[in-house]
Amino acid sequence: MTPLRPQYLTTPDGTRIAYRDHAPATPPASPSGSPPATPPASPPTRPFLLLHGLAGHQGEWDDLTARLLADGHRVVTYDARGHGASTRRPPTVTREACVEDAVALIEHLALPAVTLVGQSLGGHTALLVAAARPDLVGALVLVEAGPERVAADTPARIGAWLDSWPKPFASFDEARDFLGHEAWARGLEERADGWWPRVDRDVMVAMISHPTSRDHWPEWRRTTAPALVVRGENGWLPDPEFAAMARPGTERRTIPAAGHDVHLDQPARLHTEIRNFVEASEGNTPGTDPADTQNLT
Repeated sequence: MTPLRPQYLTTPDGTRIAYRDHAPATPPASPSGSPPATPPASPPTRPFLLLHGLAGHQGEWDDLTARLLADGHRVVTYDARGHGASTRRPPTVTREACVEDAVALIEHLALPAVTLVGQSLGGHTALLVAAARPDLVGALVLVEAGPERVAADTPARIGAWLDSWPKPFASFDEARDFLGHEAWARGLEERADGWWPRVDRDVMVAMISHPTSRDHWPEWRRTTAPALVVRGENGWLPDPEFAAMARPGTERRTIPAAGHDVHLDQPARLHTEIRNFVEASEGNTPGTDPADTQNLT
């Protein structure tokens, strides 16, 4: 999939948010110019809004975006504040500011109630959006994300991880091998002397510091949209938190052979789970969440 040029939304605090609004392909006209003999099925009712995780970028969603477009969905992605082509050093990186960015983009594009998908810290943002503005969210998908309080040592660990990056990377291949995924390397900026991160260490540490102050279980309990909670078999979402997220209207899935970056490790399996969940939720068909089927094979 060839990436679209980003468009920009400026938020009230002056932060520029880079986003891409992907439209599903329309069926080609017949040679005579007349409509197809068999009209296409009605498009899915909900667009998707995809939120990446800390130190990531919207291009991480390219694989899933292509699959959702093929299903007929409109898909919007964006670089979170402090990331990618968005303002690199915004005035604030609080949880509230990140929620306001997502809400502003939904309203700017006049999107109907979205299927909101977020991975890691992007999933945490998605959860808070669903709690604060249930009118904007038709369904919620959390990938390796939950409402538990982030461990107090996480900012220090994130800082050390970012410090360990060789800057600049000498080549794209070196970056890919070090970071573990080509999608992560595609988030770097190529300069004359090598490949550089498009995030600043102190901004990332500040951003992950906010969810260490408290848990967000009250917000999770306020969400009303049908929800799918996905974790990787080798991911970071702990068993107790994953189990405690069971609530009416919630399905939970564990994806084999996947770590924290489920969307990169097992994109086809993640798409299948999301597609099945969305079809069920749009048709008001109850899903299942039996304990003996959470590990899928």
